[in-house]
Amino acid sequence: MPKAEAERLAALVSAAWAAFDGVVAGAPEALRKGPRGGGRDRDKIVDHVLGAEAAYVRKLGLRLPQPGPNDRAAVTAFRRAIIETLRKPSSGAPLTEKGWPQRYAARRIAWHVLDHAWEIEDRSEPSG
Repeated sequence: MPKAEAERLAALVSAAWAAFDGVVAGAPEALRKGPRGGGRDRDKIVDHVLGAEAAYVRKLGLRLPQPGPNDRAAVTAFRRAIIETLRKPSSGAPLTEKGWPQRYAARRIAWHVLDHAWEIEDRSEPSG
């Protein structure tokens, strides 16, 4: 994968995180429950997203501890390590045995983040 493509992937993941962070910042802590009364609240969703990413990055050959959702410095450092890995030029093959190619990892991370951003938006009570 050429440097320009790797940079593009990293930028797309960064944009997904920015969208997620914006949605989280504007959402109430308690979200509307589903039709059967289930569903996580905002902070539990944020914790889930970070936990999934901590698992996903192992497929890129990284071992990063899950940051606490309220530790902005730790979240920033965690994301920076992921972006640095995604933006490295490569052959397009997985970076580690039984791992994921960068393209797949970027798509998986971005999709998961945006899916939960949309969930938070959908389950936030309308204002006004």
